[in-house]
Amino acid sequence: MRTGKRSTVAESDSAQAGNRYERQLWMAHVGVSGQQKLSNASVLVVGAGGLGSPILLYLAAAGVGTIGIVDSDTVNLSNLNRQILYQTADIGQPKARVAKERLAALNPDVCVEDYSQQLDSSNATALFSAYSVVIDATDNYPTRYLLSDAAVLSDKPLFIGAVSGLHGLVLTVIPHRTPCFRCLYPRSPTAAMAHRERMRGILGTNPGIVGSIVAQNAVKYILGIGDWLAGRLLLIDGEGNRFEVVQVERDASCRACGDHPTITELVSLRTDPGQSSC
Repeated sequence: MRTGKRSTVAESDSAQAGNRYERQLWMAHVGVSGQQKLSNASVLVVGAGGLGSPILLYLAAAGVGTIGIVDSDTVNLSNLNRQILYQTADIGQPKARVAKERLAALNPDVCVEDYSQQLDSSNATALFSAYSVVIDATDNYPTRYLLSDAAVLSDKPLFIGAVSGLHGLVLTVIPHRTPCFRCLYPRSPTAAMAHRERMRGILGTNPGIVGSIVAQNAVKYILGIGDWLAGRLLLIDGEGNRFEVVQVERDASCRACGDHPTITELVSLRTDPGQSSC
């Protein structure tokens, strides 16, 4: 479902719209032409939880013209320490629908599409085709691999954020130019390993930090400015306040993006129902 009226920068000459973006417009790297790029952009965010919350809020606040939200989950009480899009009164409501309403209230000029469904091999290609940029704000490995494979096959830039406890990582995949997720992690963790990682918990502020970095890289990519971590992995140690950037290389033998790829169509791996966002 679509919410909001997509405005052009020319329509933003009113005092209200001008004030909304004025601090961005002051920037030499943005200005009117940059704001128009944001207005023309379309971003699909998969996962509307701890990571998705700040990502979605900052994309809408920046004036990204069309935002898609994919999440099959509903709001529950344990989400509220970190998923800042939601309030106690939202418990039991579909996350994608509530998130759409929040973004519309924040910026009515932005068009929002909500998809209260699980992303899988049957719908990923169609969803990707409708957007110019994709963001992975999920919390399970099968969906991450599926998103990475879909990005390579669809030739769509993919911005990835992941968190656990006080740690996080940020990676940008530009198909055919940078490593994909499978290049870095060719083997999926076992179910036991994934469960242990999940049980470490998450401090509520951590996805806010990681999600903000992901959103900023996506916005910079749309604007065509700065460094958006293409070919580099950002590792975040929130406990020690350390940030490390590691150069990563494409794996020529990668099954998805290597010289002789064997993944030529999407295949969904098993995921836990409803567990689509951290």
